[in-house]
Amino acid sequence: MRVYLAGPEVFLPGALALGEAKKAICAAHGLTGVFPLDNALDLTGLEPRFQGRAIYEANVRLIRGCDLLIANLTPFRGISADVGTVFELGFMASLKRPVLAYSNSAASFKSRIAQYFQGRLHRRADGQLADPDDLAVEEFDMLDNLMLHGALAEGDLFLHQAAPGQELTDLTAFAEAVRAAASAIRI
Repeated sequence: MRVYLAGPEVFLPGALALGEAKKAICAAHGLTGVFPLDNALDLTGLEPRFQGRAIYEANVRLIRGCDLLIANLTPFRGISADVGTVFELGFMASLKRPVLAYSNSAASFKSRIAQYFQGRLHRRADGQLADPDDLAVEEFDMLDNLMLHGALAEGDLFLHQAAPGQELTDLTAFAEAVRAAASAIRI
């Protein structure tokens, strides 16, 4: 079973080493991890826009070649998951293949929004919780936006509160997701 390892780790300085660590965890459970940076692309001479397009097309090919996906939904550059990871999760879900996810932030989406706005949330006249711009705040006790969380089957989300500064490198919840994926395959 080939597992696409979606997540913002590709932006880290030690991305390749972290990808290898994730692939080793997969291998220990009989799975083949596929990291987005496994693509051997020659982007020489391409304008930046075309470099980005080539990376997109290569990653989509990798996803199509996998049997399931494990996504790192730890908040990245804000209160929500990395948008590229979210796309990859949605793409795999649209292929009707299994998707598991994990986050190294156990806080709910609502609580992260409240923290971002320093508690300045209020109830509108219609009873809806809203931010300072009067935009509705989801109150579904989910990790992230309902559409993202909703793409996951019950029990396919693994949460861990990583130590500060280790949110994108802690592999505790990732390892739990891999174990669950491997167990489900053996059934």
